[in-house]
Amino acid sequence: MSKSLDAVLQRLLEESSLLSSTHPIDPSLLKNTLASHYGLSGQFERLGSEKGHTFRLKSDGSEYLVKVSPSDEPESVTALQIAAMRYLDDAANALPIQRIKPTLDQRDSVPIDLGDGTYRTLSVFCFVEGQLWEQMDANVEQLTKVGDMLGRTNVALRSFEHPAAARSLVYDIRHFPHWSGLVEYAPNPRHRALAQRVFRLFEEIVLPRLSSLQMQVIHGDYAPNNVVVDLDSDDFVAAILDFGDTVHSAVIFDPANTVAHLIGRAQEHPWQDAFAFVSGYEQSRPINESELPLLPVAALARLTMLALIRYWKAERAPDQSEELLASAEYYWANLERAMAVPLDDVVARFRARDHLPVLTERAPI
Repeated sequence: MSKSLDAVLQRLLEESSLLSSTHPIDPSLLKNTLASHYGLSGQFERLGSEKGHTFRLKSDGSEYLVKVSPSDEPESVTALQIAAMRYLDDAANALPIQRIKPTLDQRDSVPIDLGDGTYRTLSVFCFVEGQLWEQMDANVEQLTKVGDMLGRTNVALRSFEHPAAARSLVYDIRHFPHWSGLVEYAPNPRHRALAQRVFRLFEEIVLPRLSSLQMQVIHGDYAPNNVVVDLDSDDFVAAILDFGDTVHSAVIFDPANTVAHLIGRAQEHPWQDAFAFVSGYEQSRPINESELPLLPVAALARLTMLALIRYWKAERAPDQSEELLASAEYYWANLERAMAVPLDDVVARFRARDHLPVLTERAPI
C-alpha cells in the first residue's frame, strides 16, 4: 500500500480478516465436502463477498447459501456468528433469522482441509427468496417496522454470550478514532474536511461516554442489503441475514449502523427516514435518554467509515475501483446533506417520540 496506516487500524484490519488471502477454493474439494457432509449437490453460482467465499447452490429444488470462512479467520469467530443465529432461532423463534442448514450428523459447520496445513470453515444456510430492503424505497410505516425488528433482535440478544464476542472488529464504531489515517486516501479536500468534522464530533460527544454505554452482543451490520422484506407480511421483515459482524459493543451503535445508510438520501429531509426507523426501534427497545444524543454522531461516524473504506479497497482491488469510488461519492454526498442539518435539531427530533405511527400490538417474543 502506498499510504501508511495507524498501527492499531492495521491490526484491526488483520483481526477482521480484511487482509486475508483471496485464493479460490478448489471446486472439487467444495463439492466433495458438501456431498459427504450435507448430502448436497447441484449448480453453483459465485457471489460477491467482502471476505471469504460465498456461493449460491441450487440443489433438488431447494437453494442454499454456502459460505467458506477467510483463510485467517479464527474458528471461534465463525462459531460466534453461527451461535448467535442459533441462539435467536432457539430463544426467540418469532424473529425471522436466516436458517442454518445442519450437516448429516447435525453439526452447524465443518472444517475443510486445504491440504497445505490450513483449514477453513464451511457453513450452509437456507437461501431466502425475496426482495432486499435496499431494492425498494420504503415508506414511513415500513421503515418503522424495520426499526422495530432490530429493536426486538437487540432485546433477544441481551442474554447471549460467546467467548469470541469480545473480538476486535474494525467496523465497530468504538474504533472510529483509529480510522483517521484513512482520511488522506480521499482525494477531494472538501471530503477530507467533512471527515475531520466528524472525527471532532465523535471525540467531543461519543468518546468521553464510551466506557459508560450499555453493552451487549449486537448484530453489527443491520443494513438494507442484509434485510429481506415481504410487502404482504404484517412484520414487513422476512429475514435478517449475515451475522458476520456480530460483536460485543455499545447497543446504541446497532441502530446507528443502520441510520448511517438512511441519512442524507433526500435533499429536502436528510434525516427523515432515520427518524422513522428509530421510532420503530424504540417501540421494542427504548434508547437511554442520556445516550440518545450520541446516536446521530455515531451514525455520521459509520457513514464516514463507509466512504473512507472504499478508497482503501480500491487500492487493493484496482479492477473494482470504478464501482468503489462511485460508491464513495454517494456516501460523501449523503454525509454532506446530513451534516447540513444542525445536530441539536436532529437530537430534538429523535426525542420527539410521538410524531410517528405506533405499530399494532403483537404477541411478545
